[in-house]
Amino acid sequence: MMKWEVLTGDCLAVMRDFAPGSFDAVITDPPYGVNYNPCGGDGAVPRRNFSRVVGDDKAFDPAPFLSFPTVVLFGANHYADRLPASSEWIVWDKRCGMASSDMADCEFVWTNRGGPARIFRHLWVGMIRASENGERKLHPTQKPLALMRWIVERYTEPGQRVLDPFCGSGTTGVACAKLGRDFVGIEISEEYAAIARRRIEAATRQGKLGL
Repeated sequence: MMKWEVLTGDCLAVMRDFAPGSFDAVITDPPYGVNYNPCGGDGAVPRRNFSRVVGDDKAFDPAPFLSFPTVVLFGANHYADRLPASSEWIVWDKRCGMASSDMADCEFVWTNRGGPARIFRHLWVGMIRASENGERKLHPTQKPLALMRWIVERYTEPGQRVLDPFCGSGTTGVACAKLGRDFVGIEISEEYAAIARRRIEAATRQGKLGL
């Protein structure tokens, strides 16, 4: 059975207690250093009053996360000058042919793999989504479960242990529960850590059904 936990705290401090070789992969969506305002804009539907992402007001340093065997980092175009060269980037096409707006058409994900670049197409524009329709967004930068499942399945093997140092609402952990990977998440916000725990617990009870 999958083993998991979500720890609360600053990930760099928490990670000091991990023994070398504790994890097979780091898969995470860190603060990009863009000072994103999740409540800004003038959309047709009022946005939930999310708090700003902790740490997003300063440049992100990926160095502490690059020594793991497999590394997958979202938003890497914002700090690409601090990353090693890699041929295997992921482009998440989130518009799938819809017209552009003031928001990004896609997101770039860096990996430390040496394969070809890949595109994952999955519509996710405001309330217009290819999945999770009718479900309330729980975090300002929440990613679709379908995307995180595809990444976890592509970059890890059953029984491996995955770390998400910026756990947010726990979508990576939910994907791990569905796919039989052990998971440890770290989240600095107790509010989001509690949400992540509830979601992962529900996913472990549900198992691999419904995805």
